[in-house]
Amino acid sequence: MSSEVFALNRKKYLDQMPDGSVSVFAGNDPLPANADGTYGFIQNSTFFYLSGIDQEDGYLVLVKGGGEWLFIPETSELIRIWDGDKLDKEEARAVSGIENVHWLEDFWEILDKQVTGKPEAWLHCDTTQLSKFRSFRSKEKWLTDQFRDKYPQTEVRNPEKIINQLRLFKAESEQTALKKAIDITHKGLLRVARFTEPGKYEFEIAAEITHEFMINRSRFHSFMPIVASGANSCVLHYVDNNRRCEDGELVLIDFGAEYGNYKADMTRTLPVNGKFSGRQAEVYASVLHVMKSLKKLMVNGNTVINLKQEALDLTGKELVKLGLVSASELKNSPEVITKYLPHGVSHSLGIDVHDVGDRSTLFAPGMVLTLEPGIYIREEGIGIRLENDILITESGNTDLMAQVPLEMEEIEQMMS
Repeated sequence: MSSEVFALNRKKYLDQMPDGSVSVFAGNDPLPANADGTYGFIQNSTFFYLSGIDQEDGYLVLVKGGGEWLFIPETSELIRIWDGDKLDKEEARAVSGIENVHWLEDFWEILDKQVTGKPEAWLHCDTTQLSKFRSFRSKEKWLTDQFRDKYPQTEVRNPEKIINQLRLFKAESEQTALKKAIDITHKGLLRVARFTEPGKYEFEIAAEITHEFMINRSRFHSFMPIVASGANSCVLHYVDNNRRCEDGELVLIDFGAEYGNYKADMTRTLPVNGKFSGRQAEVYASVLHVMKSLKKLMVNGNTVINLKQEALDLTGKELVKLGLVSASELKNSPEVITKYLPHGVSHSLGIDVHDVGDRSTLFAPGMVLTLEPGIYIREEGIGIRLENDILITESGNTDLMAQVPLEMEEIEQMMS
């Protein structure tokens, strides 16, 4: 993406802020493993959204009406030898569109000049992350703690809601990156469809996906891929991927490629031997019917909450058809549906797989969300989930995965 994209993102953010406000954002550190090893590096999503910088140890300071400052680590010959080249100041200017680029050592001195005498400052901190991983202290949380110690008289406020509202709506450049990630994911599906057969292990299927992603310049998976065969298909977040796929079973594959920091998210359920059995076909048809019905409801003004309720109503009727519950049981105990559909059916998608967005937010043009109904019958070892990525438009929606095989006949043909 060009620097103009990130400059516009900063402008949209500052337009929401009071005059003279000081905002501070931190990039991520590499996640340490043991000894001198790391688990690799993935940039802080908000820091990337505002700066375009995709390397570790950065800070961004924005003052409405007062300037922009970007701070990056100064490289050295030793770092080049061990870790390779890092951005110099001129390269960082070209990527971000920010003229005032400094080394990290200048951060606190320059920040002090902007903060001193200000009653408040805005420091972004992902509260969703903090609530889920309470024992982990992110770079954002570390910076906030340091800031409070250094400026006890300055109130710290979190611009998370403002940023999240902006990130909900994907610009054309963001949609282009998402479409590229989806295209690579599609290629991954085609590869594993030709590869999958009885006797293959789940991890072998995952390896084929990884191969296809990497040769198409996707740096990594959007998330740990789920390759769940047999009874594993009923485990929603199964990532062990270590079981042998057997003849007559299904394998549920939930995966997505990353491209330019944007993530795709797709689920397909394949018959291991290339042909759906009668019962598998019945359940697949039910899930597909629910999916098609829900897609019509992904329009301006609807919400994820409403979509889930509709999904439950539709799935309940399918469960009766499948002989899993009786009509009277469904009427008297509608909560029985959650035994077979225990998860949500939609979430925002973007820089993060589970991107920013509240479940009650009204759908509006530019939002991208997943659609992922499913039915899981543990006693039969049948779990089927289907997932596409949907762009909300002025006139309804666009299925960004419309070209990806979905009908049973298409799946079987793809595997033949």
